[in-house]
Amino acid sequence: MINRRDLMLGALAGAGAFGFGRVNPDFLINSAFAAEGRPLRFLGAEALTGNWDPTTHTNLGQLIVEGFVFGYLTRAPMKADNPEELVFELAESLKPLDTYTLEVKLRKGIKFHDGTPFTSADVKATYEYGSQPDRPAQWYPGQVKVDIVDEHTCHINTKEYGYPATLYYYLSSFLPIMAAKDIANKAQLSARMNGTGPFKYVDQKGDTTILTANGDFLFGAPKIPGVEVHFVGDTTTRTLSLLNGQADIIERLEQEQVDTIAKDDRFAIHKAVSVENKYLFFRCSKKPFDDPRIRLAACHSIDRKQVLEVLGVSGTFSKAHISPVKFGYAEVADYPEYDPDKAQALLAEAGFPKGEGLPELTYYTSVGFYPKTKEYAELITGMLEEQGFKVNLQTLEVAAWGNLLYDKPGGGEGNMIDCGWCTGSPEPDLVIRTHFHSSSKRITGIVDKDIDAVLDKERNAPSIEERKKILQTETLPTIARKAPALALFTSVFIHAYSKKLDGLYIYPNGMQDMSKANLA
Repeated sequence: MINRRDLMLGALAGAGAFGFGRVNPDFLINSAFAAEGRPLRFLGAEALTGNWDPTTHTNLGQLIVEGFVFGYLTRAPMKADNPEELVFELAESLKPLDTYTLEVKLRKGIKFHDGTPFTSADVKATYEYGSQPDRPAQWYPGQVKVDIVDEHTCHINTKEYGYPATLYYYLSSFLPIMAAKDIANKAQLSARMNGTGPFKYVDQKGDTTILTANGDFLFGAPKIPGVEVHFVGDTTTRTLSLLNGQADIIERLEQEQVDTIAKDDRFAIHKAVSVENKYLFFRCSKKPFDDPRIRLAACHSIDRKQVLEVLGVSGTFSKAHISPVKFGYAEVADYPEYDPDKAQALLAEAGFPKGEGLPELTYYTSVGFYPKTKEYAELITGMLEEQGFKVNLQTLEVAAWGNLLYDKPGGGEGNMIDCGWCTGSPEPDLVIRTHFHSSSKRITGIVDKDIDAVLDKERNAPSIEERKKILQTETLPTIARKAPALALFTSVFIHAYSKKLDGLYIYPNGMQDMSKANLA
């Protein structure tokens, strides 16, 4: 008979648990998990990049770690009943002075973890650096200039670049504030994190990030002495680690793991509609998906209700290209639904009746990070083939899939690839402009003047209210009609954690506020 201890050790050894290579059983069983005052252990589902400059990546696992360490002008709770709410952190206020000027008043008496005082100079350096169009993480609407009024007042100024400064209102909860002196020393910026947040960066050992409490945190010192973030790419291993007391909180669970953990009254399950939509992206930069009729035919071939049945608790229905907890969300009335007759009519109109003459299409998906990707990708493949598409499904480990994700000159790898996009801000352009404006070409490679026009129109709206109206009545409907991607569903993020952990807040992008958490 195999007992739980043996099962755990076998699973961890096979997975290279916690990134230490060969696992030491004495460490796992006899570690300080029973001791008071120990660090909290979080098992994450995505490996980090090894570069701590926040502007160099689009990695959700790393965004989660950054949320512990860096400070932000504001934070966005992104609650379902009020997705547009902002909570002020390093900023005391954000006030539009005119179309191109956003005044930022900063809190006083804050220091970075290395003891450097936080001032307007750091906001200026951060925003001017992070908004540069050559940064690998091209999140922002364009270059920005920051004028320093005094040590704790500055103006975000966009007049020179021709777009409203209010676009940085919601982005204030997304860009981590870096020290100006670190930005001036790129090697130092990449080598370690230096923030103003509740936890300080200590070290990176293999796949383990070690953080310690910041006793000078502006809202009070955390009660837990530190956080250890471990990359554990297998959901079963993460689950076993929690059940055996080797973890305090884990993420990205599937239905089976939720059912198992829910039976154990030592643990709590947290479910939240997330900011992440999971998309089937089309490679619009090459045939046949350069034709919107073929893209729409594929969309009408997919019964998303069946996809949700496979997904279980990890998803909810979507009728727009942004999540319901994003600013400007509204269901699109004509969002493409399952309709085989429409699929056939579009294929015939495009010159491929019943799919005849279409090339074989390669569809890439990943395993080990997103829930049930292989299972629903197989379902989608079957649905597409029923309508005449010939599909070659390729299931890859996360790293290999990630290497193929982005578009490149001449078109990205394959013809379809699924991916989520999860940004810790209500700002919708972090998703729709990033993916669907011709200036980006991030995954789809789409170049469409109509999509560009409605994205530019909402971006350049003179007020937040007018921008919301344009998003709902023009931008989102146009993207749905052109279908550079199909939003398969909105992800429901599921975390499981020990009931000994109290005072935790989990954001809808998976980031966590541990500043008031306590391990009983």
